[in-house]
Amino acid sequence: MRRCWSLGVAALGALAACSSESESGSPAAGAPARSAPPAPPPSDAGARSATPSPSDARATGARSGASDAGAADRASDLVDISAVDAAIRVDIRYATRNNFTGAAFYPVARCLLRRDAAERLARVQRRVAARGFGLAVWDCYRPFSVQRRLWQLVPDRRYVAEPVAAADGTPLQGSKHNRGAAVDVTLVRARGGPVEMPTEYDDFTPRAHRGDRRASQAARRHAALLEQAMAAEGFEPLPTEWWHFDAPGWERYPLGDQPLAGEPFTRPRAPGDAGAASGLP
Repeated sequence: MRRCWSLGVAALGALAACSSESESGSPAAGAPARSAPPAPPPSDAGARSATPSPSDARATGARSGASDAGAADRASDLVDISAVDAAIRVDIRYATRNNFTGAAFYPVARCLLRRDAAERLARVQRRVAARGFGLAVWDCYRPFSVQRRLWQLVPDRRYVAEPVAAADGTPLQGSKHNRGAAVDVTLVRARGGPVEMPTEYDDFTPRAHRGDRRASQAARRHAALLEQAMAAEGFEPLPTEWWHFDAPGWERYPLGDQPLAGEPFTRPRAPGDAGAASGLP
């Protein structure tokens, strides 16, 4: 349950080397000898163009840095999975009473993920669609305050990451879900019908562990298909929950407590301000 960032400085072409060489040859017979034209001074424009000035290099570097930062920020955005791939079914259990607690924790059924994770999940959707299946997400980004409530109900680190905060309430350690970098997901039929899987969601028993042999052959086959498709796009499976997968690079993202009903934040704090990188989901 562990509902638990380049225009490299391009080499400015050696323009002097690209300029054509001066013609040479002997003068025609009887023609007066002509003296060669004086060589251009070292400050010739061609020479200047061959080597960028320090100010030019700084400007190019600034543009490159801005481009790099922009790309990193975009990859770190929290985005709605439905805006990335509307084919992914959104069945957020903590927005309903259909979860192990019998209570609703979220005000809306919304799946937010880091853009990089969301785009990877969309590729997984295409992979399983080719096999006649689809994806349904049960939990994505989870506010830190909800993590606290879940820990009160299930204080077991095998299944829930313990939330730790500073005296002022700033999250220090928590779930990868709190970073928008974990997803609880299952297979469904192409048209949304259920598929037999090893257990129900939030089954806190060894039956939900990967590799458990007590599920039916069909259920194990479906779980294996899901895991293979997710792993092919870089997601890491949680050993104790067949439905839980962590996005690669999760430690780059900060723990968050932004409400699901509001607009997702798009510029996370610097990595040094993100809080301790917990290995828990």
